[in-house]
Amino acid sequence: MLMKLMKHEFRATGRIMLPLYLVLLVTAVGANFTTRGLLSTQYRLLDVLGVLLVTAFGVAIVGVCAMSLVVMVQRFYKNLLQDEGYVMMTLPVSVHQQVWSKLLVSTVWFAATVVMVFLACCVMAFDLRFVGDFFRAVGQAFHGLLGEDPYLLANGAAMFVEFVVLCFLGCFALCLQFYAALAVGHSRPNHKMVWSVACFFLFQFLMQMLGSIVIIAVDSVGLDYFLANSIHLSYMASMHVLLLFFIACTVLYGGVYYVVTTFFLKKRLNLE
Repeated sequence: MLMKLMKHEFRATGRIMLPLYLVLLVTAVGANFTTRGLLSTQYRLLDVLGVLLVTAFGVAIVGVCAMSLVVMVQRFYKNLLQDEGYVMMTLPVSVHQQVWSKLLVSTVWFAATVVMVFLACCVMAFDLRFVGDFFRAVGQAFHGLLGEDPYLLANGAAMFVEFVVLCFLGCFALCLQFYAALAVGHSRPNHKMVWSVACFFLFQFLMQMLGSIVIIAVDSVGLDYFLANSIHLSYMASMHVLLLFFIACTVLYGGVYYVVTTFFLKKRLNLE
């Protein structure tokens, strides 16, 4: 049933995101024409057109990134907390499946947005060597850092996987921040959106305060020295521990929001 929910989510969100990606690529083509000479002509009209095309490309990048976040919030709000919620909550699926379908679909769109922005930049450059040079530079950077030692290469690959996992978990946690605030706010009888906004900023304040406490505590105990000396970890092992620590913090951070979201959707949801 989760796959069916995700299929429905992809259809609903794809109607918005796919046209935006197309607009982004079109503006990238326009910006490419600009870099090829529109800004260096003797005609004032072409200069203005070139500036407008470059501006449109920049606005398109910002707009696509912003809309991926807006669509993520809108789908949760419209699908579960407004009139559609009466239908969604009567389906033979659990609240967990409802939430996970939106989390997974939103994360896919976040990743797709990153890929499309990179692709649009390549189109704007209109030089296939740019892509090759980019990945070659990345490879050279890894080669310079890790050398040809298989042990270092294996550790570098593991660190890359850990970083990707951290990014995906960060996307989940970002979604759940908004979901939790909306779920709590819509448990109130009146002024639901006002309560949701207030809850969001309250959650941010509490998490920033807890994060500051953790940073101060880590700094006071000297984590770097502890990892490198007290338990005799190598530099590479210390980096693994640090990434795993961030992953654990993100899981805990997102887990709190997940529990709040599912609890209020199950026990306190007010659709009136």
